[in-house]
Amino acid sequence: MLYETHSHTPLCRHAVGEPTEYASVAETQGLSGLIVTCHNPMPNGFGDRVRMRGDEFSQYLELVEETASRWAGRVDVRLGLEADFFPGYESFLEQQLNSADFHYVLGSVHPQLREYREAYWSDNPLEVQTRYFDLLATAAETQLFDCISHPDLIKNLTADDWRPAMVMDEICGALDRIAATGVAMELNTSGRLKTIQEMNPFPDMLREIQLRGIPVVIGSDAHRPDRVGDGFADAMDLLELCGFTEVNYFLNRRRCEVSIDVARASLVANVSCADD
Repeated sequence: MLYETHSHTPLCRHAVGEPTEYASVAETQGLSGLIVTCHNPMPNGFGDRVRMRGDEFSQYLELVEETASRWAGRVDVRLGLEADFFPGYESFLEQQLNSADFHYVLGSVHPQLREYREAYWSDNPLEVQTRYFDLLATAAETQLFDCISHPDLIKNLTADDWRPAMVMDEICGALDRIAATGVAMELNTSGRLKTIQEMNPFPDMLREIQLRGIPVVIGSDAHRPDRVGDGFADAMDLLELCGFTEVNYFLNRRRCEVSIDVARASLVANVSCADD
């Protein structure tokens, strides 16, 4: 009943392990499936140190297809993509996303990239944070993406000046805009490994997401096989504390909703079967 919805391949140049290794861990974790979502190619050298090149895109598609065939009947492996949102590249992204049968598309704003810093950084941390959340909402409004990933990532790049209460009005304004689009948001468990050691987004933001009825998808953002499914049980506990009763994933770019109780029970049941 649960999928690992955010995983990478060595093609992005900062992940290790082949998709078949990720699928193997998904099986041992009791997950029904694995969605491979490596960083998309971008033109003009955009973020080229942390993504596949354009001439590797077909290799990526073949790699996921081969893994899906190998694991058929055991782990449901699906083709996804983590696609950068950056104003001015919308037409490029639309063409790219129409070029293959993706099951799930994550929209990401990566403020650590050189191109982002050159365009949007300033000496005013509050201004930087506000601009980031505005871009998240703009990304959702393009309707190019199924889900917005790690939606408070900016806190780790402005950690010394991160005061959530100072930017909460701006966050809530962005969430109002996102709620109007129907786009989901991710609870990314890898946040516990970052500078501010908590899942992305932070609990108060999750509560505001819940109040607006925005669907949430759990993903580990696995850049190595042993992180597949990492923190999923804790993520479901956190979601319940914030008022959620369901968790979501996407197949064929259509949202699938599962109650947290059922998802948690199925995960435990599947692990028990694997152990037997």
